Amino acid sequence: MENRVVLTACIAEAEALRYTPAGLPAITLRLEHESQQTEAGHPREVKAAMKAVAFGAMAERLARQNIGSLWTFSGFLATPRNGKNAVLHIQDIQQN
Repeated sequence: MENRVVLTACIAEAEALRYTPAGLPAITLRLEHESQQTEAGHPREVKAAMKAVAFGAMAERLARQNIGSLWTFSGFLATPRNGKNAVLHIQDIQQN
């Protein structure tokens, strides 16, 4: 089954880099997206905000990026055990 997300968004908020109990670097971000999409043949202004996480070298890389910087994020969605909303698990980033 496919679970792949590609989203162009800016880093709106970033928590401090932390480490999991196993010693793996981890970071939690809030991403914000704005664009115009076509839906049912009509243009539509779209805004979205979403929580995202990254681990390992990707977490360390994201911790060095500026708030407000624009990236294309790719990864997968997962719902935390104690959560209600899906979270983007970032696997790759490309600067816009």
